[in-house]
Amino acid sequence: MSAALPGRVVMVVPTYNESANIEWIIGRLREAQPGVDVLVMDDNSPDGTGDIVDRMAAEDPQIKVVHRTEKAGLGAAYRHGFRVALDAGYDVIGEMDADGSHQPEQLQRLIDAIADGADLVIGSRYVPGGSIVNWPLRRQILSRGGNIYVRLLIGLKVKDATAGFRLFRRGTLEAIDVESVTSTGYVFQTDMAYRTVAQGLKITEVPIEFIERERGDSKMSKDVASESLKLITKWGIAERRRQIRAKFGR
Repeated sequence: MSAALPGRVVMVVPTYNESANIEWIIGRLREAQPGVDVLVMDDNSPDGTGDIVDRMAAEDPQIKVVHRTEKAGLGAAYRHGFRVALDAGYDVIGEMDADGSHQPEQLQRLIDAIADGADLVIGSRYVPGGSIVNWPLRRQILSRGGNIYVRLLIGLKVKDATAGFRLFRRGTLEAIDVESVTSTGYVFQTDMAYRTVAQGLKITEVPIEFIERERGDSKMSKDVASESLKLITKWGIAERRRQIRAKFGR
């Protein structure tokens, strides 16, 4: 039995060709957190993912789906989903993947941290108690190295800035001005954390067990990784220039 929720809570779940997973993961979420709503943002999946969610939504009023017309990237799907959730009046708006890597049974950890005063809660693989299951060594090195690069380059004191299992307070998304976020791929997660800190808001990381997908295809690609690296480097250079100007008055 889940504890009392800190207001109205919705989890935004972006999908593209997740027909093998979507019914399974939403069912687990609805069982683990009966009071939490689900908003699926489907990027016109040719495998019928959106149709599956339509059928589920017809039977459960706490499930909604938005059918987007094209595959425009993770950031675009989340921006759209956040706008829909804000317009609907939700107090807490979350993110999670549809592939089972984020376990709905661990969502209560994030809810507890939001209730305790965090403005953004990140389900982290890299804080004590966090772990990764079934990732090859190469993926672990890439992920850990990317997070170290983020901390060194832009000074973001978050252990898992690239993680996608999150809860935002409504006020956090409003302060960030989600409409102004232009990053599209997985760097969107780092961008949102960076903007949260820039607003002077509190980020809390809680440990999760991240499980590599067993069904369907990963959305990570060389192009996505390249976009992330370029943008983080650009932000890092801008941050160093800001620090130099602040120090020398230029």
